[in-house]
Amino acid sequence: MTKQTTINILLVDDHAIVREGYRSLISKQADLKVIAEASNGADAYCLYKECQPDVVVTDLTMPGLSGLELISRLKQRDRKARILVFSMHQNPSFARQACRAGALGYVSKSSAPDILLRAIRDVYLGRHILSADIAQALALEKLGNEATALNSLTAREFEILRLLVEANTQDDIAKTLNISPKTVGNCHYLIKNKLGVNSDIELTRLAIKLNVVSLLDLADPA
Repeated sequence: MTKQTTINILLVDDHAIVREGYRSLISKQADLKVIAEASNGADAYCLYKECQPDVVVTDLTMPGLSGLELISRLKQRDRKARILVFSMHQNPSFARQACRAGALGYVSKSSAPDILLRAIRDVYLGRHILSADIAQALALEKLGNEATALNSLTAREFEILRLLVEANTQDDIAKTLNISPKTVGNCHYLIKNKLGVNSDIELTRLAIKLNVVSLLDLADPA
């Protein structure tokens, strides 16, 4: 009889109670094991180097280094990294940017538990997977001029856009993404140019309209 393979998982989410729930769910599966956890992208990157997990399951919105930037850095370090996004964001633009950065799968947190478990196994096998709601949102997305412009942003530009409209300074963004303030400034200009806006106020309004951020995100001091 062939020995069953155990899929080792690095779990990344900034809410401890959420990680506990995932860990409890995963621990009931004979072939899945959480070997490490992180509450932010920077810690997750370090743990990946130490633990070499088979699959990384990560949220996107976290303090400091976000899930999107984590995906990019992990893929730069290890082209074979297998990453699954498990996020509250149902905006298809987030899924598109995550997959563009290198994630193999994207599952919304509104999905049933068995969808997450199946997605982990699929990503381990190198398969691309989207939860049904995300796949439908991508299929039905209105390709208006604004949405098309948003999709033209690179993963790095998309992340800088999100950080800019959350009122982070260029110096803060540069530190978070480990790039120069000048690079942030150049990206800021390119983002406004691509999206056809002339001011940061217009940029923020457009980001809210396209669900890149919500008013609740902007009101949250954290």
